[in-house]
Amino acid sequence: MSQLHALSDDQVGQELRKMTAFIKQEAIEKAREIEIKANEEFSIEKSKLVREETDAIDATYAKKFKQASMTQQITRSTVANKTRLRVLGARQELLDDIFEQAAQKLASAAKDEAKYKTVLKGLLLEGMYALSEDEVAVRARKADADLVKKVAKEAEEEYKKETGKSSKVKLDEENPVPEETSGGIFIVGGNGKIEINNTFDERLRLLQSSALPAVRKALFGANPNRKFFD
Repeated sequence: MSQLHALSDDQVGQELRKMTAFIKQEAIEKAREIEIKANEEFSIEKSKLVREETDAIDATYAKKFKQASMTQQITRSTVANKTRLRVLGARQELLDDIFEQAAQKLASAAKDEAKYKTVLKGLLLEGMYALSEDEVAVRARKADADLVKKVAKEAEEEYKKETGKSSKVKLDEENPVPEETSGGIFIVGGNGKIEINNTFDERLRLLQSSALPAVRKALFGANPNRKFFD
């Protein structure tokens, strides 16, 4: 066996320094590895957080943009609807005014007796042709009673001339037309069950209903949104 020699203090110190240097070097390298790994993980986590925050910001912006767009569309739609309703309201006021003026002129139509007599005769004959009965009753305003009696005789003659049949016209003085009406007559037949309203007010009402589309078109032009026509 070889004889073991004890190390001197210098040799022990030298060995300790070597071991210390080795441990220190190992620690430095290990610390460097830890730092590198930590930096990599930090970069990864940083990129992840940045991406998440960016996505969140984009999502928030997209949501707000969508909400803003919807609000803008609703505002535009509301303004458009209010404007359209105001236009329609103004148009309706104009139409109402036109027919109101027509109604006022109707009230003065009976003042020209010659023209009024011709109109009454036409209205009476229209009812007589429609009823085609041996006798009809006529209701009129009290103020028009004498004129209607004259018209009745002429209408009876013309009816017989045109149809070859006789039809007697009787003025119903017990049930006159209200004086506040503009004029015209009611023709009654079928034993009182059939009544033809040929007053000026009723004819204007019918005209207002049937002629309204044409009046609208004449005043405001064709409706671009209209898809169906009679």
